[in-house]
Amino acid sequence: MTEPLSGKPLLKRSLLLCFGLAVMALGVALSIKADLGTSPISSTPYVVSLISAISVGTATILINAFLLLGEVLIMRRQFHAVQFLQLAVVILFGWLIDLFLWALGGLTYADYGQQWLICIAGILILGIGVSFEVTANLIPLPGEGLILSLCTVLPIKFGSMKVIIDVSLVIVAVLLSFLFLGGLFGVREGTVAAAICVGLVAKSVNRVIRPLERRLTE
Repeated sequence: MTEPLSGKPLLKRSLLLCFGLAVMALGVALSIKADLGTSPISSTPYVVSLISAISVGTATILINAFLLLGEVLIMRRQFHAVQFLQLAVVILFGWLIDLFLWALGGLTYADYGQQWLICIAGILILGIGVSFEVTANLIPLPGEGLILSLCTVLPIKFGSMKVIIDVSLVIVAVLLSFLFLGGLFGVREGTVAAAICVGLVAKSVNRVIRPLERRLTE
C-alpha cells in the first residue's frame, strides 16, 4: 500500500481480506478432500501434517512463521514492524482451513471423475479467494510477503519468483513425503492443475471486481 489507511477504508479492506482468506481456506480444504494433490503453497504443510499428526492449519501457521522469519532476515532494517501482522493473518488462515476441513468431513467421492470435480471446485474457489485477498491490498500472507521481499533484493519479477517459491515448496513436500512416509503424498496431478489454473482464475476475477478497489478508499 502506498499510504496508511484509517477509519472506513481500513475496515473495508480488513473485511475484504478476511473474506478472501475464508474463500481461500475453503479452496484449500476442497483440494485436500479431492485427494489429487494440494495446491503448491499447501503441499508442504499438508505433508508435515501427515508426518507429525498436527492439523493442516497448524502446519500452515508454523511453516508460514518460518517464511516470515525469512522476510525478516532478507529485509533486515527495511522490515517494518507492522509486517508482523502477517502472523495474525496466517493464524486466521490456518484456523479457517481446519474449520472447513472439519465442516467437509463427510465429503467423499466414488470415482476418479468425482475427485476431479472436487479438485476443480477447489481450484476455482481458491483462485477467487486469492483475487479478493490481493484486492484488499492490506497485509499479505507470509508466502506472498517472502516473494515480495526477494524481489526487492534480486532482479526477478514477482511472477517468476512466485513460480520459484511454489516449485521449491513442492520439492520440499516431495522430499519429506518420501523420507518420512515412504511414498508420494500431497503432490499429484491436482497440484499441477492448481499451479497452472489458480493464477488464471484470480486474474479473471480481478477484471470483474477491479471497480471494488476504488470503493475501498472511500
